[in-house]
Order: sequence, then structure tokens, then C-alpha cells
Amino acid sequence: MENTEIHTHVIQNEEKFGEVRIADEVVAIIAGLAASEVEGVASMAGNVTRDLIGKLGMKSLSKGVKITMDDRTVWVALAINIRYGYNVPATCTQIQEKVKTAIETMTGLEVAEVNIKIVNVQMDNN
Repeated sequence: MENTEIHTHVIQNEEKFGEVRIADEVVAIIAGLAASEVEGVASMAGNVTRDLIGKLGMKSLSKGVKITMDDRTVWVALAINIRYGYNVPATCTQIQEKVKTAIETMTGLEVAEVNIKIVNVQMDNN
């Protein structure tokens, strides 16, 4: 039942019902979704926008996200494209808070850091 190709971590271990494991990819998807919901984020690096999610599938949401896990602690590195005209420090603070809250709420893991790399500035074509 265990797939050695997928790196997972135990998030719950109860003798009565068994063990709950979460894949790094799932944590990366949670981070990518949370970051993409912040106003001012054009897309994750790799041009994955909300419009493409339906076409490419959920797995594409982990593009631009790197997860490092040690026991029950998570370090997140995000590469994002930001929209022109948005305050970079304020937008990044919102991203950090939203990603940290989403991961901790959904998985019970502790987020140590959320590091952001701005890869590109996107001009809106209106």
C-alpha cells in the first residue's frame, strides 16, 4: 500500500484507527492555492493561473512551490509572478500569512517559514 515514489510524513498516529500520512505534493498544493488567492498575485512561477487549473489539473498548483519537511515542521518556498501596481512587501506579507494559516489549519503541521521569490511582474492587458 505504501508508494516509495511519493515522499510522505505522518500527521496523525492513533493506535485505534491507524496512521494518517500526507504527501509533500499535497502540502505544496495547499500552499499554491492559498498564495494564488491573494490579490496582487498574478500566478505561481510556471504561469499556472486559476484559468489553467481546470485544464491542467490540481497537480499543476504545486508548480513554483518547494516544500521541505522535518518531522512536523514545514518550510515553504514560493516563486510567484506579481501584478504590476501592487505593493510588494504588503502583498508578500499577506501571502505568508495566508499560506501559513492554510497549511497549519488543514494539516496540523507547524510552518516555520514561508519564503517568497518574486520572479516576474505581470502587466494587465486591459
